[in-house]
Amino acid sequence: MKINRRLNRSRWIFLSDIPLVMSPLLAELVSAKFIILYIIIISTVIVHYRGKVRYKFFRQLTDHSTFMAPINIPMYALSGVENKPYINTSNFPQLAELRDNWQTIRDEALQLEREELIKGSDKYNDAGFNSFFRRGWKRFYLKWYNDFHPSAKKYCPQTCELIKGIPSVKAAMFAVLPAGSELLQHRDPYAGSLRYHLGLITPNSEKCHIIVDGQSYAWKDGEDVMFDETYIHYAENKTDVDRIILFCDIERPVKTVFGRGWNKFFGWFIMASAASPNMGNDKTGNINKAFKYVYSIRRLGKAIKAYNRRLYYAIKYLLLLVILYFAVFRWVINLIIKH
Repeated sequence: MKINRRLNRSRWIFLSDIPLVMSPLLAELVSAKFIILYIIIISTVIVHYRGKVRYKFFRQLTDHSTFMAPINIPMYALSGVENKPYINTSNFPQLAELRDNWQTIRDEALQLEREELIKGSDKYNDAGFNSFFRRGWKRFYLKWYNDFHPSAKKYCPQTCELIKGIPSVKAAMFAVLPAGSELLQHRDPYAGSLRYHLGLITPNSEKCHIIVDGQSYAWKDGEDVMFDETYIHYAENKTDVDRIILFCDIERPVKTVFGRGWNKFFGWFIMASAASPNMGNDKTGNINKAFKYVYSIRRLGKAIKAYNRRLYYAIKYLLLLVILYFAVFRWVINLIIKH
C-alpha cells in the first residue's frame, strides 16, 4: 500500500513538471515565425492541389506560385466568380464593348504587325514574359495597371479609347503566337486578375489552342474567352498561320472590403512595378529595371548547365537546401535542441 502511494506521488510530481517543460515549447510553436511557416505550407498545399494538372514536388517547391500562395489564397477564398479554369464572360458584361468592336481592334493590331512593332524584348526588361520570347512569342503593350503606354496612344488610339471605358481592364496588349510555336506549361503568379483573350487574326483551327488545367480552347476570330491564369496552362499553334489576340488582365471581383483592399494593394505593390516598354518613351517598372541584373545570374546558370548538367543540378539543389535551412530547418533544429 505504501509502495503504491509512493508510485502515485512520484507520477504526480513528474506530470506536474510537464507544463513547465511544454509551455516554452508551445510558446515557440505558436510564435510569429512558426505561424508564418504554417501559412506558407498550408497555402502551398492548397495551391498545389487546386487543379487537376500539378507540378512535380521539386518544380512546385521552386515555382513562384509557392511564394505567392499566401497572397493568392485570400483572393481565391473571397472570389466573386467561380474558382474554375474557365470563367463565363457573361460575368463581365462591360467586355462586350471589346467583342463588339473586335474588327476595329484587329485593324490597329494588323497595322502594328505590318510595321513590325509587335515584338519581343532583347533587353531583359520584361520579367513576366522573358521566357516566351525565345519561342517567338511577341507583344505590344497597350496598358499596364492604370497607365497607357505613350506608344500605344500614338499607334492604337481607338483600342486605347475602348479600353479606357472599362476600368476593370488592368493590363492589355496585343500578343502574337507564331505559326509552329508553343508556350510550355506554366502558371502566372498573381490571382488578383483573370485572363481575357479576344481573337483578332487566328487560324480558326483546333490546332491553335490553349489548354488550361487540361481543358482545351481554340481561338477564333471575334470570339473571346476568360480563364484563371493561375491554373497550369500551355499554348500551341500547330498551323501555318500566326495567331494575334487582344490579351487583357481583368480585375478579379472580390468580396468584402478587406478582399478588395488586399487585391488593390498587391496589384499596385507587385504588378504595377512590372511595367515593360514597347519603345524608348514608355515606362519601365522597378521590377524590370532590376531584372536585367538578376538575369545575369540566370545566364550563368545556363552556361553551367550547357557545360555539365550534373554540376548544374548539384549546385541548384545545394542552393535550395541552403535556402530551406535558413528559411525553415534552422528554426526546427533550434526548437529541438532547446527542448
